Amino acid sequence: MRRSHEPPLWLLFGAGGLLAALLGPALILLTGIVMPVAAEHGVELLGYQSMRELLARPVVGLAVALGLGVVLCHAAHRIYHTLRDLGVRAGRGTWWACYGSAGAAALVAVGAVLTL
Repeated sequence: MRRSHEPPLWLLFGAGGLLAALLGPALILLTGIVMPVAAEHGVELLGYQSMRELLARPVVGLAVALGLGVVLCHAAHRIYHTLRDLGVRAGRGTWWACYGSAGAAALVAVGAVLTL
């Protein structure tokens, strides 16, 4: 029986799904409700300078890039398996397109964080 490359991808899929499920609603609440209400009262939350200073710290920046990376792997895994479910012949090219784009975007995120 041939060894499968699926278990590590399912691990990244689960981690990305967990982060998306936990952080997604919090980000919606923060950016959609809390920040506009605070702006009406003259308080600026998460301004550009404060976010830049926060992300300039190596540990915080790499944690954000890692979190974005696993969410991107989650999205790539979901897209790849959805294409297979829809009957699209998902061969090696499709696999490389899905996971390669997620990996490239994660590397861009790490590069962006490291240049701050």
